[in-house]
Amino acid sequence: MRTPARLKKAAPSRPGDTGPAVKKVVDNVERADDGADAPERAGGGVQSIARAFSILEEVARNREGIGLADLSKRVGLHNSTTFHLVKTMVSLGYIRQIKDSKRYRIGRPLFALAASALDEMEMVSMATPVLEQLAHETGESAHFAARVGDAVVVLARTPGPGAFQLTERAGVVRPAYCTALGKVILAALRPEQLEHYLDRVSLEPLTPATITDKNRLRRDIEAIRDAGIGFDDGEFNSEVRCAAMPIYDFSGQVTGAIGISGPVWRLSIQSLQSRAKTLSAAAKSLSQAFGASDVLKASK
Repeated sequence: MRTPARLKKAAPSRPGDTGPAVKKVVDNVERADDGADAPERAGGGVQSIARAFSILEEVARNREGIGLADLSKRVGLHNSTTFHLVKTMVSLGYIRQIKDSKRYRIGRPLFALAASALDEMEMVSMATPVLEQLAHETGESAHFAARVGDAVVVLARTPGPGAFQLTERAGVVRPAYCTALGKVILAALRPEQLEHYLDRVSLEPLTPATITDKNRLRRDIEAIRDAGIGFDDGEFNSEVRCAAMPIYDFSGQVTGAIGISGPVWRLSIQSLQSRAKTLSAAAKSLSQAFGASDVLKASK
């Protein structure tokens, strides 16, 4: 699992010292923002900040980019006001302009900023209430895991309310190829990435049900990719069955997996399938918490 990229920390500055480059473009915006919208600027620079964020949100909603006229109309601002605000954000890198079409898209620094905020601790904080609700509704243990190298690590777990719950703790590392959580994450890999993984990993038979044939594992992962849900039918622990679904982040990439598990005598594959709707709702909720709401809307 790759550690999210972090922005390089700037040198210490005095309170209110925004730096000459940023101060210059901000001052230019304040001087230029004197069109039809100017009388409403009772809050001074606060309104410009609110407008800038509304522009960022609208640009982010249009993954193919958006032109200045449409952007101005959707955020309810005069063209000149929108232009100067966008120009500022382009100069800072948070919005970029496509050279050929002149349409605007989100810039790389914004993704880096979001990635630096969404670290493992924040993921656990966001996942915990979702797992608690999932465990309550299904009666089974709920887990959230992310990739670490060729394996997965369970970052958070919540036991179910019923008797005979699994006692697996958070922080354990499990093979990806024989767990529902891991196979869901593998299903998100590009074909060449999956092949590199299969070349590196030895499919050791941890139980009689472990898939050790690479072609069979490929088929299983393809089925998971098509269905959006993966199962572990006693493949890691012969006494445990699991189901899992992918979790998406703000960039639309699979950042982990959420699942439920329980003893084989209580959970058949059919009973896991009957809980798919509840599991899907939990996966959607956590993905939205990670900023993937627009991605989920686009996938409907």
